[in-house]
Amino acid sequence: MGFVKVVKNKAYFKRFQVKLKRRREGKTDYYARKRLTVQDKNKYNTPKYRFIVRFTNKDIIAQIAYSRIEGDVIVCAAYSHELPRYGIKVGLTNYAAAYATGLLLARRHLTKLNMADAYKGVEEVDGEDYNVEQEGERAPFRAVLDVGLARTTTGAKIFAAMKGVADGGIDIPHSETRFFGYDSESKKYDAAAHRDRIFGKHVAEYMELLKEQDEEAYKRHFSKFIANGVTPENIEEMYKKAHAAIRANPAPVSKPKKKVEKKRWNAKKSTLEVRKNRVRNKKAYLLRLKSLQEAQ
Repeated sequence: MGFVKVVKNKAYFKRFQVKLKRRREGKTDYYARKRLTVQDKNKYNTPKYRFIVRFTNKDIIAQIAYSRIEGDVIVCAAYSHELPRYGIKVGLTNYAAAYATGLLLARRHLTKLNMADAYKGVEEVDGEDYNVEQEGERAPFRAVLDVGLARTTTGAKIFAAMKGVADGGIDIPHSETRFFGYDSESKKYDAAAHRDRIFGKHVAEYMELLKEQDEEAYKRHFSKFIANGVTPENIEEMYKKAHAAIRANPAPVSKPKKKVEKKRWNAKKSTLEVRKNRVRNKKAYLLRLKSLQEAQ
């Protein structure tokens, strides 16, 4: 077939359908969203829960949500900026922080549903793949991973958050093939390597390497770590204590309400007495002006 010129005439533009706003902005993958939100018809109005993970430059956002026509309904949320409460004051967007944020979300949500005691998950982190199994009458809470527009490469931080949620006691369909430590050639999963990653061993190793090579660069690059007393030797202990603290009290802290004094930007309405007095003054001024003109 030869080359055919595309003619964009009046008929073309009359029939042109604009794509959805969030597709035009490049914010939503509707091909994926359709498959994540569609529910079986025999389940009627039962929500299909999604575990949403999003990364910003300074924060990690983890949420449990379900969709409605009006928009998504957020059931529970956890953020990495909450981690300083639990002892993690630095590295709030790294692999270990992603795991801790996922763990915090899982424990918080299960506590909200009164299921925290029934489904405790993995209390001693070993990096092994873990899938929640039903215990008792109540089935485990189930959610599917929503990665958004992120690239799902092996060892990505998204899967660290997912591992945290799974270890926290939420049933999330997954396999070990995307975790850090999985080798696609040998088809083997190194749980010990993944455990080291969860406890920030890669950060500790880089700290030691940089300190040996360039002391000034180390002080500049890890200034916040040094200020908070985080060293390559105690970084693993910091994460262990944080995981225990998260399990002990995952509840969010409510901020005190800010007392705001209302300010008036419009003119205050004059009282009747003030208005009458203003009229009297105007009359007196006009009479005085008239008498001066007559005198001349």
